[in-house]
Amino acid sequence: MFGLNGLGDMSKMMKQAQDLQGKMAEMQEELGRIVVTGESGAGLVKARCTAKGDLTGLDIDPSIFVASEKEVVEDLILAAIKEAQRAAAERHQAEMAKITEGLGLPAGMKLPF
Repeated sequence: MFGLNGLGDMSKMMKQAQDLQGKMAEMQEELGRIVVTGESGAGLVKARCTAKGDLTGLDIDPSIFVASEKEVVEDLILAAIKEAQRAAAERHQAEMAKITEGLGLPAGMKLPF
């Protein structure tokens, strides 16, 4: 039975791939539950995102609603959203690192998820 020694390794690899797939599915669910916040204007505008990057809410201090300051308010809103999305991406990377470090993959390796 020459060549069958590799089947055990293949079986092991398939099991590891299935385990990874399960862990990735769990992580995706968890990322949807993790909420991060971005702020701008010294906290006048706050944006909330899931760690998946989905915007879930905005908190805007009513004191900034002045018609003549419309562009400033728009800029503050965009800045808060961008900060929340940056925090979401950072948290996403941290959660991915937790999974990949146990697999013996090179640090920083990007998975297609």
